[in-house]
Amino acid sequence: MGNLKHYFLLLVLVAGGLLLTACGDPKLEPLTPGATIVAFGDSLTEGVGASEAGNYPSQLSQITGLNVVNAGISGETTDRGLARFEDVLEQHSPELVILLEGGNDILRNHNQIQTKQNLAEMIAIANRRNVQVLLIGVPEKNLFSAVADFYDELAEEHKLAYMRGELSDLLKTSKYKSDQIHLNAQGYRVLAEKIAETLQAEGALD
Repeated sequence: MGNLKHYFLLLVLVAGGLLLTACGDPKLEPLTPGATIVAFGDSLTEGVGASEAGNYPSQLSQITGLNVVNAGISGETTDRGLARFEDVLEQHSPELVILLEGGNDILRNHNQIQTKQNLAEMIAIANRRNVQVLLIGVPEKNLFSAVADFYDELAEEHKLAYMRGELSDLLKTSKYKSDQIHLNAQGYRVLAEKIAETLQAEGALD
């Protein structure tokens, strides 16, 4: 009887280990040495609050040695982003897109169901073009709150590489901010470093 209990305990431990391994599997394929990454979004991508060299796409390019295209437009909402998304991918042929958008929808009290749908359509466009996606969550209207729930839902539903709380944490730290809703060059540097770490952890970078 003792041996049987030991056998079942061993099975449970092995199954648990396999489950943990599966949950931790990288979600991205390795990028080629000459890969282009498109950073897509609004003012946080454009780099409001820092110089051109200080925005996160420029600093990410410096960290990774890859071509990182800054496709951020200040003030953009997801409906406008969706309208130009495929053209941007067509123009730059990236292997990966970093999707950091939705903050203006939240600030302007747009319907979050529609915001989620707009982002989901961008993800679907990327998938059809075999472009990998890294999703970055944006805080709710109260910038001291957690990320908006629909980012969690998108990440789960589309099995995305996902940065959930990193941006929220930066926006809670005064030394990283240029104003209430934007980072400064130091904040963008930390964001770029965290993106590079995530890309490495998810298998995109060595």
